[in-house]
Amino acid sequence: MLWQSLLEGEFVLQIRVNDIDVSFQTRGQGRPLLLVHGFPLDHSMWRFQFEVLARDYKVIAPDLRGFGQTTRGTASVSMKQFAEDLVGLLEALSINDPVTYCGLSMGGYIGWEFWRNFPDRLCRLIQCDTRSIGDTELIARGRRQMAGRITEQGPNGSALAAETMIPKLFSEYSAQAVPERVSQLKKVIANSDHQMIAETQLALATRADVTTWLPDIDIPALLICGEHDAISPAEEMKVIADAMPNVKLEIIENVGHMAPLEHPLAVNNVIRQFLKQTDSSC
Repeated sequence: MLWQSLLEGEFVLQIRVNDIDVSFQTRGQGRPLLLVHGFPLDHSMWRFQFEVLARDYKVIAPDLRGFGQTTRGTASVSMKQFAEDLVGLLEALSINDPVTYCGLSMGGYIGWEFWRNFPDRLCRLIQCDTRSIGDTELIARGRRQMAGRITEQGPNGSALAAETMIPKLFSEYSAQAVPERVSQLKKVIANSDHQMIAETQLALATRADVTTWLPDIDIPALLICGEHDAISPAEEMKVIADAMPNVKLEIIENVGHMAPLEHPLAVNNVIRQFLKQTDSSC
């Protein structure tokens, strides 16, 4: 069943996928392009890419399980489960052609699982500001502690998450140049379900280390990283690029972890160039 709702001035579709109602936007015609948001965000982080890429492709931008307007369901939270949900969405939309997958941060972690578990569903991979290594014990412990604090705070835990995360997401330059985008993203996090934020922190702490997978990812791939990304540093993404056989790495100057939101013009240009050069692979 497919239905529409009006959310903050935009039409958002919803469709039943297994145990959840998935909220998403889609526009355009042509080869399918799936935009997957980071943690703990929603599809609106792609608003500067959506219309531009929909000129030439069928763009699908969903809210992941438990985020945005998508319901939580009953399944356990994991990167693999998120990937399974996305394949279920494609099936529900009768999209049978292999997709170009574009994910940011946690969306990138899900992208590795998408490739691993559903290789026939994928023809190109775009990974923005993400990592291949798993959490160290120190980072995992920090996630567990944050999950506990958010749970203790109850509904106010989402605001705590927003206050904690926002300084790490944007470069100093972006914080001054586009403060309205910083405020908008902070609002998205603060409005997220605190229980889902806590659950997902725990899932992130136990996600797979995928570094041994990288040499086998031989489809055309694009890596995008902000020059001043403090979460997935450019040097680390260069290591990922060196391990992949068919990849291009682009560093976006002056931005941090949210490159598509901080400097959309530069990000859109490199994505469109990559897609044009590799369309024959889809």
